[in-house]
Order: sequence, then C-alpha cells, then structure tokens
Amino acid sequence: MKNKKFITFGFISMGLSISLLLNSSLFAQATQENNETSRLQSLAKFTKVISIVEKYNVDDVNIEELMDKALDGMMKNLDAHSNYLTQKDYKRLKVQTAGEFGGLGITVGMKNGALTVIAPIDGTPADKAGLKSGDIILKINEMSTIGMTIDEAVSLMRGKVGAPINVTIVRKGELKPILVHIIRGIITIESVHSRTISDDTLYIRVASFDQKVATDVKKEFQKKKKSTKGIILDLRNNPGGLLDQAVALVDLFVSSGDIVSQKGRNASDDKVYSAGYTSTMTDIPLVVLINGGSASASEIVSGALQDQKRAILVGENTFGKGSVQVVLPITDDEAIKLTIARYYLPSGRTIQAVGVKPDIKVAPGEVKTLKNEFAIKEADLKKHLTQELEKVDGKKQKTKEDKDTNKDIITLEMLNKDIQLKSAVDILKALIITQGK
Repeated sequence: MKNKKFITFGFISMGLSISLLLNSSLFAQATQENNETSRLQSLAKFTKVISIVEKYNVDDVNIEELMDKALDGMMKNLDAHSNYLTQKDYKRLKVQTAGEFGGLGITVGMKNGALTVIAPIDGTPADKAGLKSGDIILKINEMSTIGMTIDEAVSLMRGKVGAPINVTIVRKGELKPILVHIIRGIITIESVHSRTISDDTLYIRVASFDQKVATDVKKEFQKKKKSTKGIILDLRNNPGGLLDQAVALVDLFVSSGDIVSQKGRNASDDKVYSAGYTSTMTDIPLVVLINGGSASASEIVSGALQDQKRAILVGENTFGKGSVQVVLPITDDEAIKLTIARYYLPSGRTIQAVGVKPDIKVAPGEVKTLKNEFAIKEADLKKHLTQELEKVDGKKQKTKEDKDTNKDIITLEMLNKDIQLKSAVDILKALIITQGK
C-alpha cells in the first residue's frame, strides 16, 4: 500500500509539473502578447500626437522636422551622453575625429544639468585664456546654455580659426560670472611629453588618450631608463579618449590581473580587459596626479593602478564618467550616440558619478615659503672658509644656469608653483627610499 501511495503521489506530482509548465508557457505567451499590444498602443499614441501637432501647431512644421525633434528629445532624456545626430551633427563628428578643426580646446560634459568644463587641453586657446576644470558655462556669446545639448554647445564653440568668441562662466569661489574672451585656433594635441626632476625622477604628462599614448609613454621611459628611480604620471585635466590605450598604459605598469570591465544590458556587451605580458615598468615607484578634470580613460588608468596597489594617487577627486558610448548609423547621413555599458574597476567599484578618490588629497595652489632674514649661517660669519665656498657656489651657479636653460627639466621654482606636483615628488622620494631604489 505504501508503494501504491508513493506511485499515486508521483503521478500527482508529475501532473502538477505538467500543469505548471503549461501555465508557465501560457503566462509567457500572454506576457508577450501584452507587450506587443502595449508596443502597438504606444506607437499609435506617438503617431496620433505627431499628426495633431502637424495639423494644429501655430507654426507650420513638416513631418521630417517633427521626427527629428522627437528623436532628439528621446535620446536627450536617456542620459547626459546619448543623443541623436542629424546629418549636420554626424558630419561634424566625422570631421572632429578625422581632421583639423577650429575651436577652443576644451572637453565639456553635463554635470547636475549644467554645461561644465571637464578639462582644457594643454596649450589650446581655452587653456591660455584661463578656463579651468569645473567652470560652468552660462553663455556662449549671448546665447544661454540652459537646456542646450553638449553637441549644440560644441557646435557653437567651434568655428573658423582666428574668429573670436565670448564665454561667460561661473567659477567656484568667484562671486560674479566671469566673461572670457577667446580667439579660436587649430586644435592640435601633444598627448605625451616628459621631463626630469632632480635627475632620478621621470615626469610624464598624458594630456589625452589618442592612438599612440602607450607607445609614446614607453618611448619616453626608454630614453631615461638608466637614470630613472621613480615616475610621476600626470593625468590632471585629461578628458579621456580611447579605451584600448588606457588598458595598454596600465599594462605597462602591472604584470597581471584585471584592468577594467564593462557591463551592459546584454551579455554580448560585457567584457573584461586584463594585463598581458608587455609590462616594462612594474618595479619602479609610481605616483599618479589626478583632479576634477581627469575623466573617462584617465579614471580607468588611475583607478586600476590604485586597485592593483601599484601607485599612490595624489590630487583631487576625478570627474566621474564611467559609461561607454557607441555611434550607430541609422541612415547613410544620420546616427545616434548611445550609452551601451558602464565601466567597473578591478575591485568591482564603479566610476560613474562617483569618480576616483586620491589616496592623498592635495588642493591646487603654490607652495608658501617664508624666508628668515634673521637666520645666521656659516657663510655670514666674518672668517668663514671663502675659498671652498667659492668653489661650491660656482658649481651650484653653473648647475642652476644649465637647468634654467634646459626645458626638459622641472626646477624647484617650478615645483613651488604647483603644490600638487611638489607633494607627488616628496611622496615619490619617500617610496624610493623605503624600496631601496
């Protein structure tokens, strides 16, 4: 009887399973039908609104204009970096990525709904005019930027080389808006350059991530490899660029482990980028400089090196752009720029809207030094050893003159004008000493 009960129970269980499977299948089918109905209703609603606006709007607007406005509005409302590219916008984007253009030389983004300077590019008109990371652009000439898209703003700021433009900005710490007059120039970027500090320290500045960043950094290191005991990597005001170059740069400093991962809505968009075997600078003390103008690719580099315990980060919190955009053509002349994924650092933390925090926070500014006019030293005594002092002074003077005429050397005077860099040098010296380099 027990067996019969068991068998009966088995049939009941099987019946329930079949019933559940059928119900599940019917539920999925019903859900699919509901979704399809909902989609058709939404499309019908959209078509109805287009028809009403086209028929009754106070100004005559044709269907093409309405569709462009509708697509533009839809893309704008997805996130700050997605947008619809009209024929004119798409052409402008191709020019920007393929050739020279006249402009100001700044990277801008939307932060809390305001058009914000992410970073001025080194040596460009915007940099020379004094625009800074974090400046909020209120007006471009006489046009307000409220409600303006990034592409619309870029379009207004770009123009003929030599043409003037006025930009009204709001800056933290300033009570009134500031009017900045800029003359447009040809934007050419020197992405990587290096200098030496006190003979044994290599300073490498990466202004943006173009196609040759990792190769150029490696070349700069190879030139000074024998004398280099420590490296300072300056990523301040670096607005980002190519992901593969960010990965390749980190790969120069680490020998293994993940560098960055991206996760999207679909599994096909998920990728993990790991270190390979191209590492050349894995055992040299490293300090990285960052600030609020360090964005995207530069945040990946600094964050990955921090997570890997490979570098000390000095400066200020970075911008916080941790999303992936792709340009998808919809016709031969039009496209959309769409956010498809987010970046994650090796530890799993996100960059988006959070940024990378420095290990040692240092605000920008100059090093304040006080000279004690009343201090008495050996050289001030009446009968000091003048002959030996002349030899030393003569040697020092010659060395100072040589350094002052060498543009590849950062002097103490230059360091004192940049407290963030001075702090990085001091920290690096400590690392060199403790690691016995």
